Amino acid sequence: MKDTISTMIKGMAMGTAEVIPGVSGGTIAFITGIYEKLLNTIKAFGPGLIPIFKESGFKGVWTAINGAFLIRLLGGMAFGVVFGVFAISYLLENYPPAVWAFFFGLIIASAIYIGRQITKWGPGEIALMILGAIVAYGITTIAPAEGSESLVFIFFSGAIAISALILPGISGSFILLIMGMYSFIITDTLKPALRTLAPDKLGIMVVFALGCLTGLMTVSRLLSWTFKHYRNLTLATLTGFMLGSLNKIWPWRNATDWLRDKTGAIILKDDGITPKKILVEENVWPGNYNGDDALVVAVVVLMIVGFLSVFLLERLGSKK
Repeated sequence: MKDTISTMIKGMAMGTAEVIPGVSGGTIAFITGIYEKLLNTIKAFGPGLIPIFKESGFKGVWTAINGAFLIRLLGGMAFGVVFGVFAISYLLENYPPAVWAFFFGLIIASAIYIGRQITKWGPGEIALMILGAIVAYGITTIAPAEGSESLVFIFFSGAIAISALILPGISGSFILLIMGMYSFIITDTLKPALRTLAPDKLGIMVVFALGCLTGLMTVSRLLSWTFKHYRNLTLATLTGFMLGSLNKIWPWRNATDWLRDKTGAIILKDDGITPKKILVEENVWPGNYNGDDALVVAVVVLMIVGFLSVFLLERLGSKK
């Protein structure tokens, strides 16, 4: 029972993180101690299940994919996504600096936590950490592309975006944004597909889902292999990813561009006034922040809380 509750709590934390642009569920998986277990579970899906099914039936397949763990984790993630959509979205709209401060502290502590797992630091580890930080920082500064409605591009956008689920420091929603596919996939396709079940929209979502599945299977196998053969180098790279991603979650940011339609007009929310989604922001100090309130005290407090929460999650992950 305790294991079930613990796994669901970790899943809820991952699901909530996935709702936050710039925050990865892979980060939460790592600091709660289930990262490699999750990689191996995902890696289990594939053609190799066919002989297992022939030999042992559904019971063998269930064991091979670690079904009990997967169901608990997915259940927690589903709850976390719902919680994130309503609670976190509300907080981001009304108190953005405070929310970003919490995650800023969390990511700093997470990078320290991952770095501590490296048993020996050498030139290779240092170089890959720096390279990881540069790559992640570069991703956060890329201007959004135009995107494409080509099925091939849709497939690859799914494959790349889903990698964020298991790569600490990389946000899937932000990847879609910089590829120019966020509006097309989420606004123009997913919502109409769920509302009307239009065949053309559902077809696009199937292609996108196949891309996600392909990316998930590929990246999980690659990371599992690198963890097995080059653990310290892999951890150093992931530490760099975490540090580089801090640029995206600095508490005080002013918007400089917003999500636009094909004509170039800013897409607004239902109120007809508020932009639907921010595309580009610049980091500023509290004195230059354009929001209603810089919430300096709250930012400092929540940054500390976010930092300390990693060690709480670490303790949760260390419990059998």
